[in-house]
Amino acid sequence: MTDINIHVQNNDQTITTLQAPTDMGLSLMEFLKGNDYDILATCGGMALCATCHVSVIKGFDKLHEISDDEYAMLDTLPNITDTSRLGCQLKLADNMNEIVVKIMGDGH
Repeated sequence: MTDINIHVQNNDQTITTLQAPTDMGLSLMEFLKGNDYDILATCGGMALCATCHVSVIKGFDKLHEISDDEYAMLDTLPNITDTSRLGCQLKLADNMNEIVVKIMGDGH
C-alpha cells in the first residue's frame, strides 16, 4: 500500500479525510503542515515544543509505543489527553490507515 487515509477532526467536529503517502518518510506533523493545517512545528520535529500535539480519536492502539522524550514533552501540556501524541513522532505508515486525529496545538 502506498497511500493511507488520515482523518482529521476539525474544530467544528466535521471530519476531513486526507490521503497520505507512506513511502516518503513523512511524519504526521509534516503531512498536516503540507496540507495547510495550522501547526507551528517550532522545533522542527525534535519533540521539544509540542506545537504538533494531536489527540488520537481512533486508532491509538495501532501506533508504536510512546517514547520517554515524547511523553515528557506531552506531560508539560495543560490539555493532554489519554491519547495525546506528538505529530512529529508519528511516521506515516500502513498501520496508521484510517486513524482519526484532532490537532491540539501547544495548549496555550
